[in-house]
Amino acid sequence: MDHDTAKSWRATLTPHRSLSRRGFFVLMSAIIFLNFSVGGFFLAIGAWPVLGFMGLDVVLIWWAFRRNYASGRIAENIEVTAREVVLERVSEKHGPRVQRFIRRWVKVELVEDRARELIGPLFLRSHGRRTEIASFLAADEKKAFAQALKTALINPLL
Repeated sequence: MDHDTAKSWRATLTPHRSLSRRGFFVLMSAIIFLNFSVGGFFLAIGAWPVLGFMGLDVVLIWWAFRRNYASGRIAENIEVTAREVVLERVSEKHGPRVQRFIRRWVKVELVEDRARELIGPLFLRSHGRRTEIASFLAADEKKAFAQALKTALINPLL
C-alpha cells in the first residue's frame, strides 16, 4: 500500500443479508414446530415414515441457511491511493488475498446491455487482464459503485 499519502479513497463491499441471527432462530423454531406437529399427526395415524421426511426437511433448510450465512462473511476492500489500486478479498476459506494495480493503468469496466436494461459484471481492467469485483452487489448498487470508483480513479484524494 502507498503510505506516502495521508488520504486515500476506500470502500468495503459485503453481501447483504436481510435475516439477522435472531430472525434465523425464530424462523427455524417455527419451521421445527410446524414440521414436527405435522409429523406427529402422521405418526398418530400410522404413517410414521412421514416424520422422518419432515425431519429431513428441517435439516435441509438449516443447511441451506448455513451456506447462505457462510457466503455472507466475505468482503472486498478497495483502496485507491495516489499511485495504486489495492484490491483485498477476504473470505473464511481462502483468507485475505491482495491484488495491486498501478492506478493510472486501471479502467473500470461495467458490462451493460442498454437495450434490455441489464447490468452485468463489474471489472477492474489493467494490462489486458480483467478482475471481476462486486459480484454480489445488486444491479443498482453495482452501477453506483462503478461510478464512484471511476471518480476515485480520477482523483483519489477527494
